[in-house]
Amino acid sequence: MSHFAPTEKSKNNLLVENKSDSLITVTGNTVVDALLLALNKIKSDSNLKHNIIEKLQNEGFVFDPKRKIILVTGHRRENFGDGFVNICEALKELALNYPDIDIVYPVHLNPNVQKPVQELLSKISNIYLIKPLEYESFLYLMNESYFIITDSGGIQEEAPSLGKPVLVMRNTTERPEAVEAGTVRLVGTDKNKIVQEAQTLLDNEQVYKQMSEAHNPYGDGNASKRIVKFIKGVAHDS
Repeated sequence: MSHFAPTEKSKNNLLVENKSDSLITVTGNTVVDALLLALNKIKSDSNLKHNIIEKLQNEGFVFDPKRKIILVTGHRRENFGDGFVNICEALKELALNYPDIDIVYPVHLNPNVQKPVQELLSKISNIYLIKPLEYESFLYLMNESYFIITDSGGIQEEAPSLGKPVLVMRNTTERPEAVEAGTVRLVGTDKNKIVQEAQTLLDNEQVYKQMSEAHNPYGDGNASKRIVKFIKGVAHDS
């Protein structure tokens, strides 16, 4: 059985489990392939781009090239309760401290998320609470953002390919490579830490540049090609 590891760390984990080195190849993650494929589709299709922008306008958010966008997502069960209250308080403080930025938050439909978000953030003029988005619209918004605050796992792999720093609202992550590479920072649900790290990205161009230009450890968009090449090589050898 062949094993396609997204990172060197993943390969080492397989070796620890006594998997044969000859049957393991480091490919990167195919999610990055899909991301770049979809982004190229949006860039090359003006009608698609127009439709995405129109959908976001219908949700109440209009792009202003003079304003930076902070994109927010949150849905994890462990953050329900006080965690989401702290997250919302942090977003509220950022919005009030930086009236020249826009915070766009596609809000998960779970009532445990909706309730604190709507109660604490719905009346703040530069916070836009919108419905969850389909992939292409979310990808476009992610690419237009300045940085991202999230508790999502997948975004930790996708955003670095777009040069977007990520603040992760978790205390641990199953994607340690991103932390080691410097593309993400763990902030948990500590209000002060979320605000502090976000302010650093907004105010310190050097720190922002270091994170945005860091190498994405999860691939370069060629994972699928490496997998096919490996399979062909195994088939040829057999």
